[in-house]
Amino acid sequence: MTTTPPSSAFRSAFAAVDLGATSGRVILGRVGPDNLDLTEVHRFPNIPVRLPDGLRWDVLALFQGVLDGLREAARAGGVSSVGVDTWAVDYGLLDADGALLGAPHHYRDTRTDGVAERVWAAVSPEALYRITGLQHLPFNTVFQLASAAGSAQLGSARTLLLMPDLLVHWLTGSVGTEETNASTTGLFDARTGGWSRDVLEPLGIDPALLPPLRAPGDPAGTLLPHVAAYTGLDPRTPVTTVASHDTASAIVAVPATEPDFAYISCGTWSLAGLELEAPVLSEESRAANFTNERGVDGTIRYLRNIMGMWLFEECRRTWDQHGLPTHIPSLLADAARATPFSALIDPDAPEFMAPGDMPGRIREYCRRTGQPVPGDRGAVVRCILESLALAHRRTLRQAAGLAGRDISRVHLVGGGSRNDLLCQLTADATGLPVVAGPTEATALGNILVQARAAGLVGDLAAMRRLVAATQHLRHYGPRGDAAAWDAAAARLDTVAGG
Repeated sequence: MTTTPPSSAFRSAFAAVDLGATSGRVILGRVGPDNLDLTEVHRFPNIPVRLPDGLRWDVLALFQGVLDGLREAARAGGVSSVGVDTWAVDYGLLDADGALLGAPHHYRDTRTDGVAERVWAAVSPEALYRITGLQHLPFNTVFQLASAAGSAQLGSARTLLLMPDLLVHWLTGSVGTEETNASTTGLFDARTGGWSRDVLEPLGIDPALLPPLRAPGDPAGTLLPHVAAYTGLDPRTPVTTVASHDTASAIVAVPATEPDFAYISCGTWSLAGLELEAPVLSEESRAANFTNERGVDGTIRYLRNIMGMWLFEECRRTWDQHGLPTHIPSLLADAARATPFSALIDPDAPEFMAPGDMPGRIREYCRRTGQPVPGDRGAVVRCILESLALAHRRTLRQAAGLAGRDISRVHLVGGGSRNDLLCQLTADATGLPVVAGPTEATALGNILVQARAAGLVGDLAAMRRLVAATQHLRHYGPRGDAAAWDAAAARLDTVAGG
């Protein structure tokens, strides 16, 4: 991230509220014809709370963090607009008076275990995919709602707001659902771009629960008086609808200048895929578990979720609890020296989903699948990164085949782009050049959509050209033994299948 002070080259400043699974940030972006500058003005933790009825987001603390961040943005020189993005699928329920009915559940909560079969009894998995085009994940909103069927809370609800829409509601008082995030719910028609009665009605979900849809760039309202008073922002400050699913914002900032690119948005999750003009709703696509989610300007994010740096960060958290060093450069240096392909894991195996002792789970997985058990921390990290690189390879090759597309290079954006070893391993595994960066792709995409709404930048291609011209990017070419990667990929397929 650059931290160049504001100058006359910058024409406007925009505040990106960017909430991830472990932290939230407010980032101030200044945009000019040939300049794109970011300054992080506030960061705050995102710590879930386990209550007797499950794992919940502390949404009140998150909103307070947003307000504090906007106050810091005001102190840094003013804000032309505000945009909000978060993770997908989770939601809050409002009653008839507009009050929140309890803290939103966390998608890693176990309440959706076994719920998919109940949904499929009403709408078959084949029909659900033909309508929504959505990858099966047990925590998709449709399954969360099914798990709550018959509850007093859902019975009292009059409005469902996805997480970014809930925060926008508290900032402005307005109600709406942004379409890139709506497309992750399993309640959205991938072809028509609207809520699907063919899903809602068989499941007994009242369509009135779901607010009208908004597109990135639409106005969402202006700040409520008490929000303006607390933050010091002008009460006329607009809140602009951005691509509120954080991955959709990240893909806006992919610095691609060629049409046949693939992307990996790598953070807690690795989201690997292609940008298409139309969804791929074939049975082969469903069987391969690919998702068709909306992007900016009606594009389709054809991708698959892969368990990403969550594996590494949970290992670090466990080691830290045991008083072991977790300095990232040291762990990566140890991993670089570790024996290649000693042990491999399927990153999406169910045992890696929940928080807990990730190093122990990885060792147990290797033991169960008849592989050498990683001994030290470097070997564990090597196992994670090689397995992720192989998952990137498998996913991108499948996506290209299913969509009938060629891939000339891979753009790896997000926090994972800082990891030199992962970037190089991904280039080696895929046999394709990898362009790493920008790290702050989500905030950049958020800010660029706001800037376009203000008339400062042009179409999606123009936004990407501005990113490519202004952000620090690193390039990795394939190297090493392609045959060894082919053998490792075949071995992982066997291990995961078993």
